[in-house]
Amino acid sequence: MVKAEIIAIGSELLTPQRTDTNSLWLTERLNSIGISVQLKTVVGDDEARLEETIQSALRRSDLIVSTGGLGPTEDDVTRKAFARVTGRQLMLDYDILARIRERLTSRGYQMTPNNERQALIPSGAAILPNPNGTAAGLKIDQNGKLLFLLPGPPRENQPMFDDYVMPELEKLSRGVRIAKRVLKVTGLGESQLDDKIAPIYGEYTNPVTTILFTDSEIEIHLTASADSTVRAEELVQELTDKLEEHLGDHVYSTRGEALEEVVGGRLRLKGYTIATAESCTGGLVAERITRVPGSSDYFVGSIVSYSNEAKTALLGVPAGLIESRNAVSGDVAEAMARGVKERTGATIGVSITGLAGPGGAVDGIPVGTVYVGLADDVVTSNRRMMLPGDRHLIRWRASTAALEMVRRRYLL
Repeated sequence: MVKAEIIAIGSELLTPQRTDTNSLWLTERLNSIGISVQLKTVVGDDEARLEETIQSALRRSDLIVSTGGLGPTEDDVTRKAFARVTGRQLMLDYDILARIRERLTSRGYQMTPNNERQALIPSGAAILPNPNGTAAGLKIDQNGKLLFLLPGPPRENQPMFDDYVMPELEKLSRGVRIAKRVLKVTGLGESQLDDKIAPIYGEYTNPVTTILFTDSEIEIHLTASADSTVRAEELVQELTDKLEEHLGDHVYSTRGEALEEVVGGRLRLKGYTIATAESCTGGLVAERITRVPGSSDYFVGSIVSYSNEAKTALLGVPAGLIESRNAVSGDVAEAMARGVKERTGATIGVSITGLAGPGGAVDGIPVGTVYVGLADDVVTSNRRMMLPGDRHLIRWRASTAALEMVRRRYLL
């Protein structure tokens, strides 16, 4: 199997403000044609560090894809570093220079001397056209190892990769194809899940199974390889079917959909509408629901009733009920769900009240105590949970619990 690695270049990627999304996209594209990504590296705009990284990559990998550092400024050092490591001279390509000048002038910009840097090409390198920007991509064949240098912006490197890199790599991958599947699971702990399914996936070396724990759910990742896409899909589907049958309704998705997508699809299918009443989650359930395109088909609205007074004024929760039962209680959760259902006219009202912390424990109710309420035309119910974690995790897990309560209510 072809061994590949990705080098993401740019000091901004080493700050908390920017994320290297290019590597994720490239990994998916490479995996789809059977090329395994062995390593990803993020390097700042430092020539010495970048040269060390390139030298190491050439020793261990068959394919190197870099992104970034092909711009016109002084800190764009990618061309220089790759040229030095591969023993090539940088030469000015007048055709590229003319294209840069034409692109800039057609948009009303004046070409400056530093734009000439983008026309410097390592000797022997092939040029990858960039109709979406001024930085041309480069392909270097270094003693049988392929190096592709792509610009950083996704709107530039993704079309370039698909148009000029993928066709060549499909030949290099020797016909190996990979299929992936993500099963999402709720209601089981990680060790409990593995105990249930290890006897099943343990019989397979292909697909490979990986279990991942996220903030509020568990994902089962399956990866199958074969000599054709069809065969790889058959292998991954076979194991998916066995796991889904064994886990039952603990599995809410076999295609990687988010829980809010699954819930939204079920509501749309049944013709139901939903509204939320939230206290400690501050509108997080509504935010998750409305992330899904087309959620206006089934989402009516939300009332964030953070204070006790708001619960009474906006949702009609009796002040006496709050005083006698406490705002963090099943009775209040149910009253909130009924209140938002009645005030919005939704088919379903769902509510959350709880203590997300880190302080605020009252009347013997510890931080992490959360009640979810649900009201429709048939039943009104609540569920009490003790959620672990910090404030962020408690709020997120509470929002997941609310969505999961809706999903399970309308499974059939």
